[in-house]
Amino acid sequence: MTTIKQIAAHAGVSAATVSRVLNNDSTLSVSEETRLRIFSIAEELAYKPKRLRRLKQEESMSRREIGLLMWSTLEDEAHDPYFSSIRKGIEKRCEECGLTISKIMRGNGDTEWGPVHGLDGLIVVGSIDHRDVLSLYGDPKRIVFVNHVHKLEAFDTVKADFEGAVKESLRHLAGMGHKRIAYMGGKERVHRLTLTSALDSEHDDDHGSPRDSRREAYRQIMEESGLYQPLFNREAEWSSAGGYSGMIALLEETGENRPTACLLGSDPMAVGALRALHEQGISVPEDMSLIGFDDIEIASYLTPPLTTNRVYTEQMGRTAVQLLLERLEGREAAVHVGVNTSFMIRESCGDKRVSLEQNGGERK
Repeated sequence: MTTIKQIAAHAGVSAATVSRVLNNDSTLSVSEETRLRIFSIAEELAYKPKRLRRLKQEESMSRREIGLLMWSTLEDEAHDPYFSSIRKGIEKRCEECGLTISKIMRGNGDTEWGPVHGLDGLIVVGSIDHRDVLSLYGDPKRIVFVNHVHKLEAFDTVKADFEGAVKESLRHLAGMGHKRIAYMGGKERVHRLTLTSALDSEHDDDHGSPRDSRREAYRQIMEESGLYQPLFNREAEWSSAGGYSGMIALLEETGENRPTACLLGSDPMAVGALRALHEQGISVPEDMSLIGFDDIEIASYLTPPLTTNRVYTEQMGRTAVQLLLERLEGREAAVHVGVNTSFMIRESCGDKRVSLEQNGGERK
């Protein structure tokens, strides 16, 4: 590819002069002979201006068609905006760079799959078994997984830094004086397209059982600090109803030894947990502090407003498209991107340190 510097070297002038001549700069004082020589050399070296190359690249990209495969249903998206926000990020970035999403598929059985091998790439949102995805679209270099529970070393992947968010949340709670800290999250599943049931921790695949990375980070940090209590490590459904029933069960099973703080794996779960605490006469944050995940729109309008970890879901979708673009341009090695989160401090954690009495009179 010929450059302006190469033309300048052949013409015996500066690169700036070549650039201004080729862009028909009328303010440039240069002889007609020099001007004609520059144009002649540019033609001889088959120089193509950047804007022309860019137009050709955009035209080529506009002919690219990709597919979007999601496990979440439209109903799921209505109840929890996490995956819909990722999808919107994908759609916006595709529109910006001229990519066409010609096929949107959902793994819930409502989709007519049809032929997908003619697509130029595939973005998979959610934990769908990679073997099933490969049976659907056989080129691993043009598949990007977003928010998959496994590492999937052979594929491009985009994930939120949940482990870092848990560490920040627990550091904040510890700084407030909390010792009895619970975690409540759902079960991670790797879904199958070819089976009616999902793979979960009881149905292993060849990468090992899927684990909630938030739960694992919580367990490790609490064990290292000598504060881990198995009874405080709770599992519930990823929903407001799950958070509600899970909090009721936690209160019943822990009694007077209930935690003084609880980290929840999603904001919808935190919404349900907050209602359960209100109904039980347990004040937030005076009796129990709450922290969520996602920073959905309603989080800042709850009573009290919810401290949470903002997950940049739209950015995750945009990043997935960028990775696919790089693959279409020839990148060979798989890339794994972790998108940072932000800790949003609001009133559900309070601003006062927890008393010794609330911590059972213990100093640790």
